[in-house]
Amino acid sequence: MEGKEEDVKVGATKFPEKQPLGTSAQTHKDYKDPPPAPLFEPHELISWSFYRAGIAEFVATFLFLYISVLTVMGVNREPTKCTSVGVQGIAWAFGGMIFALVYCTAGISGGHINPAVTFGLFLARKLSLTRAVFYIIMQTLGAIAGAGVVKAFQKTQYELLGGGANYVNHGYTKGDGLGAEIVGTFVLVYTVFSATDAKRNARDSHVPILAPLPIGFAVFVVHLATIPITGTGINPARSLGAAIIYDKEHAWDDQWIFWVGPFIGAALAAMYHQIVIRAIPFKSRAQSSSSYSL
Repeated sequence: MEGKEEDVKVGATKFPEKQPLGTSAQTHKDYKDPPPAPLFEPHELISWSFYRAGIAEFVATFLFLYISVLTVMGVNREPTKCTSVGVQGIAWAFGGMIFALVYCTAGISGGHINPAVTFGLFLARKLSLTRAVFYIIMQTLGAIAGAGVVKAFQKTQYELLGGGANYVNHGYTKGDGLGAEIVGTFVLVYTVFSATDAKRNARDSHVPILAPLPIGFAVFVVHLATIPITGTGINPARSLGAAIIYDKEHAWDDQWIFWVGPFIGAALAAMYHQIVIRAIPFKSRAQSSSSYSL
């Protein structure tokens, strides 16, 4: 028995985890948070990178609306969902485009493509108010342009097939729609925070992660859940752009839901990530080494 106990003790120390999990992984890298972004950054206004980032947001949102609205119209054109890509196809189009566009623009603008994402990151002091307002303006203009090009190419079909506009579907209340937008946006923005968290990458560096993939997948699953309720907004620019170009009364009746809901969801996600998730103590290498020596 003594020999077996000795084997257990030796084995526990002789074969340590090659890839430690949780707080144990904190021993490999230390991390210090960058200073919060200033509220106003006037020097950004004379920087080409600032305007280049805005252009990237415009083009990305333009492409996002163009592809997603065409997909929605294609599904609505068929008499039955079985003869089209259906709800799953719409969800894949939205999620896949976000995956591709975030991958393309992340190194330029951060790949927001969504005023709710920009708002959440602003609340977490990841970017200045100057940049946040500029991004939201460019995202909205890009969404209007994207939906406008679809209508320019297929005006009759655009009018007949709803133009990809968001509204609360029959059988659901405005409260149902608001709740769906809040929770759906929370899922998206929380995923954005988690997938792009440099502190997490430093602590859990053994977990390989391609940030656009979980972000795109979050958009996909949220669409699967909420298309029957609101057509899925979770992106105020997407909802407003389609409403402006479609310009029908029912598209404007519920428009407030697609701004209030996403902004509330983004704020809750930012608070949860910054106050709860990021509040976990992060041990330095020196602290960890001293604890092991004890």
